[in-house]
Amino acid sequence: MKTRIAELRKQHKLSQEDLGKIVGVTRQTITSLERGKYTASLILAYKIANYFGLAIEEVFDFSEVEEM
Repeated sequence: MKTRIAELRKQHKLSQEDLGKIVGVTRQTITSLERGKYTASLILAYKIANYFGLAIEEVFDFSEVEEM
């Protein structure tokens, strides 16, 4: 899944570790999210979007997610 996390993090001058601490995950989790290797839980997606003052859909690109 594509995200805007790296872009938003850089705009706010945050390291991956800083953002991880803010939302309660490791730097490695933020790295995996930015690379599309990991899909965030709904709670984590909410925490990240909420921190940046955005809706989840503004941070995470759901266009490639298969519909059920």
